[in-house]
Amino acid sequence: QVQLVESGGGLVQPGGSLRLSCAASGSAFRLYFMGWYRRAPGKQRELVATITRGGITNYADSVKGRFTISRDNVKNTLYLQMNSLKPEDTAVYYCNADGTLWGQGTQVTVSS
Repeated sequence: QVQLVESGGGLVQPGGSLRLSCAASGSAFRLYFMGWYRRAPGKQRELVATITRGGITNYADSVKGRFTISRDNVKNTLYLQMNSLKPEDTAVYYCNADGTLWGQGTQVTVSS
């Protein structure tokens, strides 16, 4: 079973950028439908972005034009480039594989 490990979170000022990574174990990564989700304090987990194994992407309206999801099937890694960050982007960000497998999450805090 694939294991997912997120990294790259941290504290950033409004308008700043971060890149999240999700390293996947095993050789089946390239076959998985992958996604990023987030859970803000006091709120339910929500979809941020998804990417098919063929590279087709989809984004939540709240992040369109600011975030970019990508994958490297050689490095078995999923990425989320986050630009023009806003305080409302503050959340724990989770990597997901095939809708069923989850990483442990990485905290992103946007604050001045």
